[in-house]
Amino acid sequence: MPAKSFFDPQTSVFIIAEMSCNHGGDFGTALRILEAAKIAGADAVKLQTYTADTLTIDCGNEYFRIKETLWEGRTLYDLYHEAFTPWEWHPRLKAAAEGMGLVLFSTPFDASAVDFLETLDVPCHKIASFENVDLPLIRKVAATGKPVIMSTGMASEAELDEAVATFREAGGMELALLKCTSAYPAPMEEMHLNTIPYLAAKYAVPVGLSDHTMGNAASIAATALGARIIEKHLCLDRSRPGPDSAFSLEPSEFKAMVEGVRATEKALGQVSFALTEKQQASAAFRRSLFVVNDMTAGENFTEQNLRSIRPGFGLHTRHLEAVLGRQATCAIKRGTPLCWELVEGQK
Repeated sequence: MPAKSFFDPQTSVFIIAEMSCNHGGDFGTALRILEAAKIAGADAVKLQTYTADTLTIDCGNEYFRIKETLWEGRTLYDLYHEAFTPWEWHPRLKAAAEGMGLVLFSTPFDASAVDFLETLDVPCHKIASFENVDLPLIRKVAATGKPVIMSTGMASEAELDEAVATFREAGGMELALLKCTSAYPAPMEEMHLNTIPYLAAKYAVPVGLSDHTMGNAASIAATALGARIIEKHLCLDRSRPGPDSAFSLEPSEFKAMVEGVRATEKALGQVSFALTEKQQASAAFRRSLFVVNDMTAGENFTEQNLRSIRPGFGLHTRHLEAVLGRQATCAIKRGTPLCWELVEGQK
């Protein structure tokens, strides 16, 4: 699938499996996640490109200790050192993904990561929710000329205005936004999916969803609201401990999500009042004008012998008032669909 397909409104929703740290530090597990993503129907797999040292410093004071999340009590450095994807894996994973027909790209978290990913000729870049205030990083990815997907989680509307303006002023051409609630997992009542069409109208860009809820309802609902991209974490087994496992989907769940998104796309279709092939077969069950009592030639049509009933083989019901009181041109048997040849004075 072309990497830029998510910018084309004529293509299907672009579904991204986020690997994040669900490989658990094992390259073989990372390969199996690629395979699971392909089987589940994903279009792409996304990595995260950082090291603990590119994200933070090794410091244990209160500013660097995590509170009120799944990772409470840990230091940022400790968490990121466990969760990072070794950079030497990236080219091998990219080659493996492309061999499966998957797009592989990543979220760079600093300028060195952007430079590294550019040596791999990734098709696009991602700006994470917590980095959408990193204006130098946004300028860096914009300068690559590649399409960029930016998550909106954590950003106020004013901050998002600034981020989008920074991207465009730096020469960025192709941008997509992902509505994101940066809670892990995210409660359904905090998703506010109606923001999706608002963002699409305000910024005139494709908008999608980075979904941290459990289950697939939010992704399916987002598709119905016009989401062009769905990003969801994928793991092989949620029971295996890991920083992101609690809010990741297992392969069977991811597959069900993909199927739900694709079914929703089909159901959305386009604005149309034309009868489908299956509807045309049912057209006979509409109402029309039928003679419901035997009539003789010259007998007047009345409400007793002419009615609007099913099926739809007679004259349209709009002609009922025009026919009542006029005479039959010939004898008519009960159950005959009315046509103009049976009505006196009609040419």
